[in-house]
Amino acid sequence: MHRRNQSTISEFLLLGLSNQPEQQNLIFALFLGMYLVTVVGNGLIILTIGLDSYLHTPMYIFLANLSFADISSISTSVPKMLMNIQTKSQSISYESCITQMYFSIMFVAIDNFLLGAMAYDRFVAICHPLNYMTIIQPRLCILLTVISWVLSNIVSLTHTLLLLQLLFCDSNTLPHFFCDLALLLELSCSDTMINELVLFLVGLPVITFPFAVILFSYICIVRAVMRISSTEGKWKAFSTCGSHLTVVLLFYGTIVGVYFFPSSTHRDDRDKIGAVLFTVVTPMVNPFIYSLRNKDMKGALRKLISRKSFLPLMP
Repeated sequence: MHRRNQSTISEFLLLGLSNQPEQQNLIFALFLGMYLVTVVGNGLIILTIGLDSYLHTPMYIFLANLSFADISSISTSVPKMLMNIQTKSQSISYESCITQMYFSIMFVAIDNFLLGAMAYDRFVAICHPLNYMTIIQPRLCILLTVISWVLSNIVSLTHTLLLLQLLFCDSNTLPHFFCDLALLLELSCSDTMINELVLFLVGLPVITFPFAVILFSYICIVRAVMRISSTEGKWKAFSTCGSHLTVVLLFYGTIVGVYFFPSSTHRDDRDKIGAVLFTVVTPMVNPFIYSLRNKDMKGALRKLISRKSFLPLMP
């Protein structure tokens, strides 16, 4: 009888990053700029890899998928936030909120799995260079990519289906700029014990398993590189995984810095900072890391730009 009398809501209110009206124009300009840089930068990475046959290797196939996931990740939250600022509206429909949550979970998970797959690729390339072509075959590369996407969708679908069983009563305000699973669980008037248990049991391996693969891979890589006698050889070996290692440090450093170290800021502010770093900053800087620190990508980008510059001159 109690559940029958409860009312369900049809929309949520996203409070955004700030409730100060004078800051909205600055936030709009800043996030619009970061969104455009992210889409253009990652789009160039995908285009460059697609057009340059020299980059049709497992590492760059993983990178193209990572760039696509980064564009998609930022696109799940930032355009809606920009539209809300522009229209001076904070509402998002129930269906749109659930959809946004689904994709935000999925793209964070896919980043984890792809970074793990890329670490394994670097491990084989440096520790077993003579057997690289035998071990990292195109079939294995495609399999790892497909498994990453499938597992990410399963994880996201699990949380979404469980969330759909919950009731939301009178409160519909989310102190965030997108629909976050943890905040939705707090907002529900149903018992969320099962949801929270699954969030822990599923979320823990999604983070720890790829991280363990990355950690093991780089321990083996460091040991293999240290056995190289020449300094030039060591530098050449490290340079092949420098870009990936930088992205890994940025991604997992954000997790550690935001969620494991105590902070003087309120929890809502901490969660917003973490979300901005995950969904906006990291996808934006990844193309710069791979284009500035990777000799192959720099060369391919130069060829792409020179080709585009040459085409208008042709009759």
